[in-house]
Amino acid sequence: MQLSRSLTGAILLTFSLVFLICNTTNAHNITKILAKHPEFSTFNHYLTITHLADEINRRETITVCAVDNAGMSDLLSKHLTVYAMKNVLSLHILLDYFGTKKLHQITNGTALAATMFQATGSAPGSTGFVNVTDLKGGKVGFGAEDNDGKLDATFVKSIQEIPYNVSVIQISKILPSPEAEAPTPAPNELNLTSIMSKKGCKVFSDMLIATGAINTFYDNADGGLTVFCPLDSVITDFAPKYKNLTAEKKVSLLLYHGIPVYESMPMLKSNNGLMNTLATDGANKYDFTVQNDGEVVTLKTKIVTARIVGTLIDEQPLAVYTINKVLLPRELFKAALTPAPAPAPEAKAPKDADSPTAPEPFAPDGEPADQTASDKNGSVRSKGGIFVAAVLSVWLGAFMSV
Repeated sequence: MQLSRSLTGAILLTFSLVFLICNTTNAHNITKILAKHPEFSTFNHYLTITHLADEINRRETITVCAVDNAGMSDLLSKHLTVYAMKNVLSLHILLDYFGTKKLHQITNGTALAATMFQATGSAPGSTGFVNVTDLKGGKVGFGAEDNDGKLDATFVKSIQEIPYNVSVIQISKILPSPEAEAPTPAPNELNLTSIMSKKGCKVFSDMLIATGAINTFYDNADGGLTVFCPLDSVITDFAPKYKNLTAEKKVSLLLYHGIPVYESMPMLKSNNGLMNTLATDGANKYDFTVQNDGEVVTLKTKIVTARIVGTLIDEQPLAVYTINKVLLPRELFKAALTPAPAPAPEAKAPKDADSPTAPEPFAPDGEPADQTASDKNGSVRSKGGIFVAAVLSVWLGAFMSV
């Protein structure tokens, strides 16, 4: 069968669109971008060891202000810890797109750009912002907000731009910032229980100390740790049921609220799926599912669905979030997996049937448990896939009409 010119064109158009969509969905990789330019090898190296490269690659809109090897020498001479180094480099990652054209067309000539340092919550006040100013003579100046308004560095050149999402540019020197360079304790030096106690999770921190489970959290802090901390009001309501658990089950329940990897909020939003926890041990899965709906991130067990409602700390390799419910693993609360039998059709429930004898939520083995959290399962849809399907449908229609 000989294809008509219009049909042939439709086929070529279809494959061209598929190719275009597949290529435009590929994520950027800051490490590979900078690897093409050896003069930025030191800057690239520290993006990797501080894990900032992973954060950059997960961002959809970002500008990286790279400094060449000569410009990095002054920073290295300060002998900062890797954690302080991370803060300094975070100040060079702007959470907005600034390509060459935009740099020379800034509204009112100046802009205050938020940085990844500001996003960590470690930067007090506005110290995590960078002043970007279009100067006379075609120059663009950059300065940390906590550096008395000085524009210490200038724009040198564009390294790579992917309008209007990713821009990698070179600036003349590192931006000095007293706040970013301040000594930063390593995660194992941080007092987790103190952080929790001061920010609404004192009851949970007391439980960690009382059971000794806190030691497992600290053991995992260096390699990466994320903690989901129920608020005090939530734990207080749950306390009677918690007391009925054995000592071993109490530890398992507390460990269930931590995962042995660092997960920033952007990572949680993009890495939906099953998560192992500190309680995971062989046949005892002790896992839960991370789901997000827009900006809302939920943690779903077989028993209950909790929502992340706040951030206590989010700084590689440690993140602590507050949640609005206690996470209940099916390994400890099995009764909720078996729904109660429905009453016979002819039976009529008394008027006070659901008052004193109503089942209590959050019950341990052998008792009813909370089954009210039945959020709809989230599904990931590819806009590109839908578009391709539509094009293929048009092509098929054209083919059938030949």
